[in-house]
Amino acid sequence: MLTDAEIAMLASDMESDRVERKESLAAGDAKDRLGQAICAFANDMPNHRLPGVLMVGVDNEGRPTGLAITDRLLLELSGMRSEGNILPIPSLTVQKRQLAGVDIAVVEVEPASDPPVRYRGQVWIRVGPRRGVASRDEERVLTEKRRHGALAFDQHGVAGARLADLDLDVFRRQILPATVAPEVLAANTRTVEEQLAAAHFLTPDGRPTVSALLVFGTDPQYWIPGAYVQFVRFDGTDVLAPIQNDQPIKGGVLDQLRMLDELLRVNIQTAVEVGDRPQEARRPDYPLVALQQLIRNALLHRNYESSNAPVQVYWFSDRVEIHNPGGLFGRATPETFGRVGGNDYRNPTLASIFKSLGFVQTFGMGIPMAHKACADNGNPGPTFEFQPNTFLAVVRRRP
Repeated sequence: MLTDAEIAMLASDMESDRVERKESLAAGDAKDRLGQAICAFANDMPNHRLPGVLMVGVDNEGRPTGLAITDRLLLELSGMRSEGNILPIPSLTVQKRQLAGVDIAVVEVEPASDPPVRYRGQVWIRVGPRRGVASRDEERVLTEKRRHGALAFDQHGVAGARLADLDLDVFRRQILPATVAPEVLAANTRTVEEQLAAAHFLTPDGRPTVSALLVFGTDPQYWIPGAYVQFVRFDGTDVLAPIQNDQPIKGGVLDQLRMLDELLRVNIQTAVEVGDRPQEARRPDYPLVALQQLIRNALLHRNYESSNAPVQVYWFSDRVEIHNPGGLFGRATPETFGRVGGNDYRNPTLASIFKSLGFVQTFGMGIPMAHKACADNGNPGPTFEFQPNTFLAVVRRRP
């Protein structure tokens, strides 16, 4: 955290490329500019390896403007991390501080360990006074800056895997249009290798990453054996009951999500309730949204590194259990789990893809959405059990 003296020094240093000042967020494009600045600081093109600093409530001369630094403003600033417009998710802190005795908001943005970072599909950088979209050569420099030891497992290259192990047609048709701004694609002169590397799917030495093989590998389970979902439906309330359906859901993780959505729709039963009035109410025994969110949460946050167990969906006559191989990660704890700001990402590249393709609406909202869907449908709220290497989500059938 910056000291008061460092804040004062940065505010007055007109030559520093580590600070950007905003008088307020009132202008129509102010939030976009703020997102671009966060993206640029996360990319750390000058390689300072120090946080970039955004000061809100400070004019271009480094003087405080007297802007009211309210809780709502601080929440709006901190919420930019989880909106999904900046990917991979940046590491930042937001604080109310003082400059010359006047309140200001200070956003400290840590350099990313896995650049390039994009804001709305564009890679923004800052060198000296310039902030703009990175060129092809600048993107290559950012890709080569990745610090291997600090990378998440889904960003590591897979020994022995080659470009031929990826379905590049899926990458071109589905992934690129969802993750890269249209104007960047229209002017694109990058090779497919450069595109893959910039999207965190290829290491600088040309190896496909874990996330690339999971999302559009030709045979994901060959490289990551546990990367599938085991769906079992029991005709009873325990695992000794007769099995009605037992099938592994394999393929790329996007195909798994789509197949699971269809499987959930087939297995949910809808009752027709006829009231005193001449109208019908159709009530499913489980809310589709709740099950979707919890299964997507499991696929997104599971441990692909040291567990060969699949995600298990056990459908009993009175409940659905979702077993996730991988305990809580990072700053997520049993106390913060499901709360806004209490989430963390074991697989950040997967998180980016889920968000870009619409499987995640806003980061950190899956568990609250599941709770709301259960309440709206008349189901008990989902419950969770946490162990060091696994956790369990349970949704009970509507009475």
